[in-house]
Amino acid sequence: MAEASIPVGSTTAGSIAVAAESTVATRMSAPPSFDVADFPVPHGREEEWRFTPLERLRGLHDGTAIAVRDGVRVEVEAPEGVTVETVGAGDARLGKAGTPVDRVAAQAYSAVEKASVITVPKETVLTEPIRISVQGTGETAYGHQVIELGAFAEAVVVIDHTGTGVLAANVDYLIGDGAKLTVVSIQDWDEKAVHVGQHNALVGRDASFKSVIVTFGGDLVRLHPRVTYAATGGEAQLFGLYFTDRAQHHEHRLLVDHNKPHNTSNVAYKGALQGEAAHAVWIGDVLIRAAAEGTDTYELNRNLVLTDGARVDSVPNLEIETGEIAGAGHASATGRFDDEQLFYLMARGIPAAEARRLVVRGFFAELVQQIGVPDVQERLIDKIEAELEASL
Repeated sequence: MAEASIPVGSTTAGSIAVAAESTVATRMSAPPSFDVADFPVPHGREEEWRFTPLERLRGLHDGTAIAVRDGVRVEVEAPEGVTVETVGAGDARLGKAGTPVDRVAAQAYSAVEKASVITVPKETVLTEPIRISVQGTGETAYGHQVIELGAFAEAVVVIDHTGTGVLAANVDYLIGDGAKLTVVSIQDWDEKAVHVGQHNALVGRDASFKSVIVTFGGDLVRLHPRVTYAATGGEAQLFGLYFTDRAQHHEHRLLVDHNKPHNTSNVAYKGALQGEAAHAVWIGDVLIRAAAEGTDTYELNRNLVLTDGARVDSVPNLEIETGEIAGAGHASATGRFDDEQLFYLMARGIPAAEARRLVVRGFFAELVQQIGVPDVQERLIDKIEAELEASL
């Protein structure tokens, strides 16, 4: 499939609205803090809020959202040997992976009275995934989860968000030295749900972290994955897949903070959009600090617009404070179906609708394969098929 590359700094207007920019936005307007009072109420003009329709946040941004007990139901299925705890807000592991970077994340941190902590002991290699079900009950809720892997442990975690309601949550990943963690976070909310989340990963020495974020549902989903390194030799892979439908707002804002030397990161997000007022936002920030010599990093965002009336804002940012790096780069592209490719498939007897399905399947295939959990992969393929049925 051919894609129309959008020159950095340009905006294409019309039936497909696209923006790609190079302005570095890794420095937030307010420094990270656990105290919600340190963040002013956003008005939509701030860099980190300018793409977000604040009126659809249901009060999460200005303190008017009132949470209720059991606003979400959380269930954990864990293999033998894994510890699942409910801890108080003062537990030292909460916030260890990262500090809130906006008002909603700070509000969620401050409002939570209890959090769940899942621990995989050192040198434990799980053969089955840990499955976390987060089901909205139609109410407003704040949440906090911590997933910690001891040294040389290996685990796959699937976090599945379903139901409806309003949720603001922080999720912390603590990856010990030499450990390997894969997390698949699925946002399959009902159409009226609102979900704002900050995901913090602290990657240990020679450790590996893979994140796969899949977003389909919800009225508004705004996720902020962040990675920092505790030592050298760490690897972070951040993959994402989103299918944004009519009037949905899906926003993914990433930061990979290369704060230690000789670490690597690879970011690849792909999205498809269809329907009037479908809006996807992807912000990819990579910061290579002066001390992070030997860094190797690359980030990519690609979007496929299926119908008129959809908008994509794609902003890859790369800030480099040292010249002693192994490599760094980024790319962003947005386009429609390639008519020549469709003609090629149709000329071989494939009906037009099926040809378009094949193009979209191929577009997402590489990222679906990164999940590595067969039943989840099958479910997502079926979900993509259902979305395509609505448009093709």
